[in-house]
Amino acid sequence: MSLIKTLNIETTHENPYPYNVPAIKFAKNLDLSSKINFFVGDNGTGKSTLLETLAFRLQLPHMDGSDYSKKSFEAAIKLSSELQVEFKILRTKGFFFRAEDFGDYLNSVNREDARLHNNLKSLEGNVPDHIIEEMKENANSQIYHMRKNYGQELDAFSHGEAYLKIIHEKIRKPGIYLLDEPEAALSPAKQLALIYQISEHLKEHLSQFFIATHSPILMAIPEGNIFEITDTGMEKTALEDTEHYRITKGFLNNPEMYLRHLAE
Repeated sequence: MSLIKTLNIETTHENPYPYNVPAIKFAKNLDLSSKINFFVGDNGTGKSTLLETLAFRLQLPHMDGSDYSKKSFEAAIKLSSELQVEFKILRTKGFFFRAEDFGDYLNSVNREDARLHNNLKSLEGNVPDHIIEEMKENANSQIYHMRKNYGQELDAFSHGEAYLKIIHEKIRKPGIYLLDEPEAALSPAKQLALIYQISEHLKEHLSQFFIATHSPILMAIPEGNIFEITDTGMEKTALEDTEHYRITKGFLNNPEMYLRHLAE
C-alpha cells in the first residue's frame, strides 16, 4: 500500500520555466502505487523541480531546518497550486533530504562557530578574562548542541557517513520521504547501505519514498517504480532499459571504446 496514489500537474502554461521542463510538462496522472518511486533523467529534465514541488505541497521539514523561503523553491511555489495529489492518508509526515541542504547545514554550524568566537575575541581587554571564559564555554556548548542535533557529533563522521547518520535518525517513523540525488554525498558502498536502510525501514513501517537520482545502484532497489524523463515524455521504465543503466554498463564492460578518442 502506498500513501500517495497518483500525481498530476494540470496547467495551461507551456512557458517559461518551470512549465517548459520535461518533468513538469509530462507529469500526467503518474501511478505512484509503489512504496518507492524514482525520477530519473538527464540534467535539466526537472527531476529536482518536481520533487521540490511535492515537498512544498506536503510542507515536509528539511535536513538543515530551513523553510521554503529559499530562492531555489520559487518554481515549486509557483507550481504548487497546479499539483494534484491523490492521498490515502489524512495528514502527511516525513522529511525532505537534499544533498545541498546537508552541506549548508554543516557550513552554517562552522560559520556560527567562527562568528561566536570572533565576537568574543573582540571583547579581550574590555571585559574581564573570567567573564570571557564563561562566555566561551556557553558558546562552545551552543555549537556542540547544534552539531549534535542528529544524535552524535557529525564531525566524528566522514561526509557520506554523516549524511547516512542523519537519514537514519530522521527515517524512524511511518511517513513520506523525499530524497534529491542522495548519491551526491555517497560512495557506491554507502549507496548500498542506504538501500539497506530503506529496505529495512519498509519492512516495519508504512512509508513511501520518492527519489530523484542518477545512480543505477539506487534504482536497483527491489519493487521500485522508475519514471524516466526525456525531452519527449515521462515513462515507467525497467532498470535495464534506462539510459543511466545502459551507459554505465556499456562503459564498465568496455571503457576503451568510450575513451579511445582521448588517445587520438
